[in-house]
Amino acid sequence: MYFVLTQCKLRRWHINDATAVCMHANNFNIAGNLRDGFPYPYTLSHAKDWISRAVDNHTDWLLAITVNEEVVGSIGVIFNTDIFRKSADIGYWLSEEYWNRGIITECVETLARHVFDTTDIIRIQAGILGHNKASMRVLEKAGFHLEAVHKKAIIKNNVIEDEYLYVVLKTEEQVN
Repeated sequence: MYFVLTQCKLRRWHINDATAVCMHANNFNIAGNLRDGFPYPYTLSHAKDWISRAVDNHTDWLLAITVNEEVVGSIGVIFNTDIFRKSADIGYWLSEEYWNRGIITECVETLARHVFDTTDIIRIQAGILGHNKASMRVLEKAGFHLEAVHKKAIIKNNVIEDEYLYVVLKTEEQVN
């Protein structure tokens, strides 16, 4: 899987991406917007472990975001199972150095469109921490809408906050 976008490329992970991932991911401002499974500090060992799991995962779409051939972030679609098998979750992070350039919005739009065009998924969702207004704007610009606010559903850095659930649905035109 490989996509060339206006400001970046999306591609599969390579084990030699670990140094760049570590350099860009080791940022409290990034970790503070993600689940606790994304550690801070972010070490080379964390990067190698993540890349190894991503390379071995043949079910979900876990992609590196590159700018000038350097990995500066990640985006992934996790395909749900059982009664949720027509749904997927999307998540992402980007080096703070590249924030506010529209990179993630274009990545989300591209990957969501590709999911709808090539799979039987009819719903893509993203759960956003209540304080992460920038990620909410990304999703809105990418065509997602706020479906629910789960009150006091998250604890991050010892602060209880709401989770905002954003969703995009496959259109009738995409179904046919």
